[in-house]
Amino acid sequence: MTPIGDNMIVRTPGDLGALIRDRRIKLGLDQASLAQRVGVSRKWLVEAEKGKPRAAVGLILRTLRVLDVSLEVLEVSSRNTRPRRGTAPIIDLDKHLESLRKKP
Repeated sequence: MTPIGDNMIVRTPGDLGALIRDRRIKLGLDQASLAQRVGVSRKWLVEAEKGKPRAAVGLILRTLRVLDVSLEVLEVSSRNTRPRRGTAPIIDLDKHLESLRKKP
């Protein structure tokens, strides 16, 4: 799992499992609590966090939704492993400048 700012590049089932585990811990949830919220067994969650390659996509997506995580698909150039973004994010420049003025 490669971090990019607050985002991560997920390339393997193990990366996806690490993302789920890290987010769960960040939210202060234990495995049993998250499993109950998702509607899966704790055993399933343990396997997903370990990067089980055959984990059901629907259950993985439900888990990410409960963790308030979304997926973004980015095209990766064959010469470069860094994702290419088609457009720059929209920034409210006035709001950004105002936040900078407030800082000491």
